[in-house]
Amino acid sequence: MKKITQRTVPLLLAAGMGLAAATAWSAESLQDVLKRRSLSQQDLLAAAKTYVPTGKRDEFVAFSSGGQSGQIIVYGIPSMRILKYIGVFTPEPWQGYGFDENSKAVLAQGKIDGKDITWGDTHHPAISETNGEYDGQFLFINDKANPRLAVIDLRDFETKQIVVNPIYKSEHGGAFVTTNTEYVIEAAQYPAPLENKKFQPLEEMNDKFRGGVTYWKFDRKEGRIVPKESFSLELPPYWQDLSDAGKGPSEGWSFTNSFCSERYVGGIEKGRPPYEAGCSAKDTDYLHVINWKKAAEIVKQGKAKKINGHDVLPIDVAVKEGILFLIPEPKSPHGVDVTPDGTKIIVSGKLDTHTSVYSFEKIQAAIKAGKFESKDPYGIPVIGMKDALHTQVQLGLGPLHTQYDSKPCTAYTSLYVDSQVAKWDFCEGKVLDKISVHYNIGHLMTMEGDSAKPAGRFLVALNKLAIDRFVPVGPLHPQNHQLIDIANDKMQLLYDMPLPLGEPHYVVAIDAKKLKPGVRYKVGTDSRTDKPHPGAVRAGEEVTTRKGNKVEVKGTLIRSHITPETIDVEVGDEVTIHLTNLERAQDETHGFTVSTYNVHASIEPGKTVTVKFKADKEGVYPYYCTEFCSALHLEMMGYLLVKPKGWKPTKTEMAKANYTEADYKATLKKVADTQAVIDSVVGYITSVNFKDFPDVVAMVEDATDQLSKIPEAKAKHEAAAAKKDWEQANLWAEQIWQYQVKTADLGLRAKTYLEQNGAKKVK
Repeated sequence: MKKITQRTVPLLLAAGMGLAAATAWSAESLQDVLKRRSLSQQDLLAAAKTYVPTGKRDEFVAFSSGGQSGQIIVYGIPSMRILKYIGVFTPEPWQGYGFDENSKAVLAQGKIDGKDITWGDTHHPAISETNGEYDGQFLFINDKANPRLAVIDLRDFETKQIVVNPIYKSEHGGAFVTTNTEYVIEAAQYPAPLENKKFQPLEEMNDKFRGGVTYWKFDRKEGRIVPKESFSLELPPYWQDLSDAGKGPSEGWSFTNSFCSERYVGGIEKGRPPYEAGCSAKDTDYLHVINWKKAAEIVKQGKAKKINGHDVLPIDVAVKEGILFLIPEPKSPHGVDVTPDGTKIIVSGKLDTHTSVYSFEKIQAAIKAGKFESKDPYGIPVIGMKDALHTQVQLGLGPLHTQYDSKPCTAYTSLYVDSQVAKWDFCEGKVLDKISVHYNIGHLMTMEGDSAKPAGRFLVALNKLAIDRFVPVGPLHPQNHQLIDIANDKMQLLYDMPLPLGEPHYVVAIDAKKLKPGVRYKVGTDSRTDKPHPGAVRAGEEVTTRKGNKVEVKGTLIRSHITPETIDVEVGDEVTIHLTNLERAQDETHGFTVSTYNVHASIEPGKTVTVKFKADKEGVYPYYCTEFCSALHLEMMGYLLVKPKGWKPTKTEMAKANYTEADYKATLKKVADTQAVIDSVVGYITSVNFKDFPDVVAMVEDATDQLSKIPEAKAKHEAAAAKKDWEQANLWAEQIWQYQVKTADLGLRAKTYLEQNGAKKVK
């Protein structure tokens, strides 16, 4: 190590100086770059607003649905750099999601009728809230294709739970949270019989098919949805869509829009006009207005009925108890958004140029006065649109979704047909600005724009088409998320971001400071349950046991070896391997796979993960760490030996190398020189206030753990040397050096961190 430090560093410095000199001779000025790339001053300003220098971090973190990937995409704003994919409803190989037993158990929660469902269509993420503000603790997302909802814990960005809706066959309207995350709202989309496996002909649509809204009870302490405390509200066979929960004066209420209130049944093949004609024939559809807090009380009183073991509040009970009301809304709406102060609800109809602003105060006045213009065919009171409206504003063609600014009364609405974003004042009802996007925008999102306190600053347009924005990659184009600066009176387009993983439908963004993810687990944790893993062991406790044809391995991983390094089994054995990552340093993740057995695990510091397979073919199968974790990463491997039944060895000794006493002495000198480097680094670290830096404290703990292994190895090499077994003596001395290298690596990282973060000398 000392030779490397003293010799290599000057060479690197010299090379760096030479590179700097060469760069100086050929350096371009800013004006040269602008000219060469045909960039304008406006381009330069946009780049400056999105650039995050190396070592700095984004102000906001965005969670985007992954659409047909069934996953979640995490990226930073304003840099628009992708940070992570989160496996939710579908396997995600890098993190072993769906390939280790622990994550398989989560995916298995999403089985429907006993069938594995490994495809999903994620649509609407929602961040947990406290008093209507994002708190950064949990993330929820739905699966439109298979009516399911998932819980992601933002302490480690892992999916912890999947629940299947027991009464729906499809859904689009999830996930939306109430102001203190008491419930997660999920609405049906295409109506169907609510009873499982119950066939009803389409001719019985009006009488036998139903929609609904489900309120999933969330236990924040456990971080899990509680199905037995959840309930649904039965709704007519309109096509329910998106929802939003009230806040402030409207807290305790929720709002769900709908389309195809015509209850039309298509059938091109039978000579009938298609759904798109029959489902948009009327001028209006219905906004559902629901007192969810009262509904929860009524369910507790036993007034719900059980359908598929789930509490469902019938329409007639909801009407009788004053829980459910309807308001006409412009036809084919897609999105309902409560204003930050909770006083208004904004809805847009895709086939109307207007956006409608409803007044919660007027809605309540109409309900209190019993002022209804009619009842729908199912007896639900209908409040007149004029009696509920605050104003209507003509924004443009194809208005869809609305988000809010930190500025009072300021909203942004996507215009699908116009391919524009409209900025407007929902209090006074006037348009303030418009900007073109590329192309056919669906959802849009402002920073914390769903919450009671939007942060403003930036807006992301989620465009359905990219067409000419990026280098062509075949007929299937990426989606285009465009970043827009909304800090000033006029909007400015800053950045085009290709999204190559499914069609992201919606995004939410949170102030990065609100996220408090951990960097390591308590050693031996099953991250999917947040409980101690029964297969966890510490160093020195590794063990392999056999019961009949079942072989169980409890092993460990630490730079740069897997213990055990050989696993012996016989053909036909069922093999279960539990692996614990003993690292404490940040980002020291290890991976694990066995050749051809289709298993993979990502094992972050402290985590214990299980892989399981049947050794169905004799042979020699290497296993290795899949995450490049250290200089000797490639040496972090072992062999699974699948032997024929009854096989006996013919040789009893391993092959040897020819090590000499001189080799042993050279290794001892290397160990001594390296220790001098370590002592120097330790001297610096202990001379400053390193205990004020938690990340450094963790690195010091990890380094100390590495050094603690040296006495045992030292005793072994000295004992071997006494017997003149120079091979064993040299190799155990070499193992000491490996511990030292890892210690030095940690120490140098800690030293650099302290120097860059203003560590101070201690007296």
